[in-house]
Amino acid sequence: MRIITVKCLDDNFSYILINEESNNACVIDPGESKPIIDIIIKEKLNLKYILNTHHHGDHVGGNLDLKEKFNCGVIGFNKDKNNIPGINIFVKDKELYQNNDFEFTTYHTPGHTKGHVIFHFHIQNLLFTGDTLFSLGCGRIFEGSYDQMFNSLKLIKNFSKDTLIYFGHEYTFQNSKFCSHHDPDNGKLKNKILEITDKLKKNVPTTPTSLKEELDCNIFLKCKDLNSFSKLRELKDNF
Repeated sequence: MRIITVKCLDDNFSYILINEESNNACVIDPGESKPIIDIIIKEKLNLKYILNTHHHGDHVGGNLDLKEKFNCGVIGFNKDKNNIPGINIFVKDKELYQNNDFEFTTYHTPGHTKGHVIFHFHIQNLLFTGDTLFSLGCGRIFEGSYDQMFNSLKLIKNFSKDTLIYFGHEYTFQNSKFCSHHDPDNGKLKNKILEITDKLKKNVPTTPTSLKEELDCNIFLKCKDLNSFSKLRELKDNF
């Protein structure tokens, strides 16, 4: 499977996943339609599905245009069905979804929104985390609770360490400042910041990251209890 990272809007990442045998594709969190359409046409792909991690406009803004143009299905969490434009395929928590091109499991990860989910493509060991987990950060608490977000991150921490994390926004450099402020003696974090800086200078996205790197460097994944996590998340909101 081939993955094309697409920059959308100001700092969003969408992802086009391609089955190279069939040239069929799905797109995760199309924040807008035009850059997706341009790549689909250029690469001569057959867009079959849209997958949405949550209902915020910068993750679903391209749904209706893409669905109309390519007649693709829109896959989302069944409990978020009233919020996702064009949704017509409903998945449940911990449900394995399979077709001839793609295979993934959906996990409910509330916190950022009540209906947020992540998608694990277990054959390739890829995890698309939307706005639940970023490199060196995690999502703001909008609809959910600190307890929900803390438990959602605990769920992610249980995946294998070599899992590749594809996240929803290019927040990594700003997140690195916060992690460095609270974990100044972390040598692995210092090395990761050098890698991040080099990528951004070359206009290369900082996605994906590995779960191992995040466990080593992401201050939010290092939190041992809800109280310390909640305090850090509040501090980050005003950093």
